[in-house]
This record gives sequence, structure tokens and C-alpha cells, in this order.
Amino acid sequence: MGNNDETLVLTPNEVRKILKCSRSVIYDSLRRGTIPSIRISPRKIIIPKHTFMKWLNEARGNTLHPQE
Repeated sequence: MGNNDETLVLTPNEVRKILKCSRSVIYDSLRRGTIPSIRISPRKIIIPKHTFMKWLNEARGNTLHPQE
């Protein structure tokens, strides 16, 4: 897949690097459903890139413009 922009899914480790969080924070967020993900087997979780980026942009907007 040469170019990362072509990737349709992210791994929990890739999300960890993007968010600069610990592994335990990422897996806890995945387990709670905070970060949108798909479990494809008991040991395999994928995060749809488009959905993740949308979630991240929405979360970023909420932090930049808090409710008054």
C-alpha cells in the first residue's frame, strides 16, 4: 500500500501514535467505544480511517469551542 493516504483502516498502534497516548489509554477507549472501531476477531481490532478522522475533527472542534 505505499501511500498512507490510501489506507482504509488504522491499527490501535497507529491510533496511539496519532493521539500520542499510552497503549492502555487506547485500548480502554476502544473497549468503551469512545474511539470508533470494528472487532474482527477476539484479538484483532481495526479502526476505519475515515470514521476515526471524522471523530477526531469533531472532538477537536468541541475542545476548541467549548459550550458556554
